[in-house]
Amino acid sequence: MFRVILNLAIKNAFLRKSRAILLILMIGFSMGVMLSIEGLYDGMTTNMIDKTIRSDSGELSIYAQEYRINKDIKQHIKNSDKISEQLRSMNGVTTVVQRFKVQGLSQSATKSYPSSLIGVDFKEEELFGKFSEFVDSGDLELGKRGCAIGKELAKNLKLKLNSKVIFTSRDTNDEIKSTLFRVKAIIQTTNINIDNQTIFTTRERVSTFIGNDTTDATQIAVRVHNTQSIKKIKQLYSDYDTLDFKELNPLLKQMQDMMNIFNSVTFFIVMFVVFIGILGVMYVSILDRIREFGIMLALGYSYKYIKYQVILEALFLGFAGFIMGTLIGYGLLYYLKTYGLNLSSFADGMASFGMSSVLYADIKLSYFSASFYAIILASILSVFLPLKKIKDLHPVDVIKAES
Repeated sequence: MFRVILNLAIKNAFLRKSRAILLILMIGFSMGVMLSIEGLYDGMTTNMIDKTIRSDSGELSIYAQEYRINKDIKQHIKNSDKISEQLRSMNGVTTVVQRFKVQGLSQSATKSYPSSLIGVDFKEEELFGKFSEFVDSGDLELGKRGCAIGKELAKNLKLKLNSKVIFTSRDTNDEIKSTLFRVKAIIQTTNINIDNQTIFTTRERVSTFIGNDTTDATQIAVRVHNTQSIKKIKQLYSDYDTLDFKELNPLLKQMQDMMNIFNSVTFFIVMFVVFIGILGVMYVSILDRIREFGIMLALGYSYKYIKYQVILEALFLGFAGFIMGTLIGYGLLYYLKTYGLNLSSFADGMASFGMSSVLYADIKLSYFSASFYAIILASILSVFLPLKKIKDLHPVDVIKAES
């Protein structure tokens, strides 16, 4: 009996081919656009988080107590080399970098701007986050007086490659000192704090400038594999201000949550449209065959078999739409993941919000699995109203009305 019901459902689902094809295309294109939007939203936030982790905080950063509040270079981590070696020997830790950050004022021939000077080891930074990928122009061969400067800061100071920039700050003895740099590289990380106000140079140069020991650091950034390692490091270094990525970047976490909300709203809107589409097609289809169902009931055909048949018809149409949507969605996502969505004409505005001018999409299995379950559910729910129409039929009256 099931085979008969199955055959009838397949034939009747595509009885009106043009109607069925339009529904399948509607589901397919709606789902495809929805998946591409979800992928772009997730890709955008993932890219911003990834670049912030690589260029600044890592999954975890260690500071001296009160440093993040006062920004006082005297409140730094002493003998940070020893701590870094301990961290590198721990299971789950991949790379560690040390940085010394000094707040001050950058000056060009025409302008001045509040900024930060950060002393780093560029070889360590390359292992930590592939720092060379952030170079917009120039190179990281700085020489004795070279520096790398954030792109927005360079723009504000009207600096180009080989331009001179003076950085002024207080040293460890609270004396005001200045040092001259020549711009050897301009970097763009899409991390607003770095692009807008940071100058990078070597740790040795910063040490010479402010008079601190080269083994000192204001920040130790750590890359780890798992959350267990983060908890362990926090416990071991509880005497320091030890913060994970979410604690250091609450705005990015909020943005990620907002994008999840946008994706959820988009998902429910598209699934509601799918539900209405299947409902409309099934209702019209049943109205077209109302006499057929009346005769079947009059001949003793059980209502439950008609119910199974109608549900299967809706499931066939929904599943066909899902297959179409999967092909369209995956094609769009693959293109956006490979080539991205180029918004270079809005590059300046996007950079001010910490976003790249080329947006790349993510591809997650959850996009397709969630769509599958939602379309199946929408297909089943859409037949309740048409089935009520069949259940309320009086077979004799239907046959008389049609004769």
